[in-house]
Amino acid sequence: MWTAGITGMLTGMALIVAIGAQNAFVLRQGIRREHVGAVVAVCMAGDAVLIVGGTAGIGALVTRFPEALEVLRWAGAAYLLWFAVRSFMAAAKPSALAEQAPRSKNSVIATTAALTFLNPHVYLDTVVLVGSLANQQGPDLRWIFAAGAVTGSVVWFSALGYGARALAGVLSSTRTWRWIDAAIGVLMLILAVRLVLH
Repeated sequence: MWTAGITGMLTGMALIVAIGAQNAFVLRQGIRREHVGAVVAVCMAGDAVLIVGGTAGIGALVTRFPEALEVLRWAGAAYLLWFAVRSFMAAAKPSALAEQAPRSKNSVIATTAALTFLNPHVYLDTVVLVGSLANQQGPDLRWIFAAGAVTGSVVWFSALGYGARALAGVLSSTRTWRWIDAAIGVLMLILAVRLVLH
């Protein structure tokens, strides 16, 4: 019983710990100390919904209708490209952590939701893969596996969002933000190209 839960948690964490657009945004918001609770909550809730959906059988539905993933692939690539352009523009005119204009909570939540749900890999990983692995545990243990995967998501996003605050002092110079924004832009561009070529 506990084995299924621990396996689910490790599987969930292995899939979400990979560097991507969502994690980069959570880290940036954590460093800026801007609406961190809302960002972390949206990420955790999104993962929970997708994991539960996949465990309940939506993974099989998505597998039967791959055209849905195709639409998400192009929408996700467009969004990542837009995010890359914004990051490059920020790198061209960097500002220190304390000097950056705050964003509205609704804007931050919308960006977090877009980075979460416009990424086709989240459906492949969280819905199809985790859903399939959960269902392989059998009817009695599949929900324990799913609960473990959700727990992994909660642990990761909490650590990433709130742990980033410890880096705020180190990352308070404009030069550092120039490099961070440029690196995020490159990462978003690479992810967009990978989605298009996938």
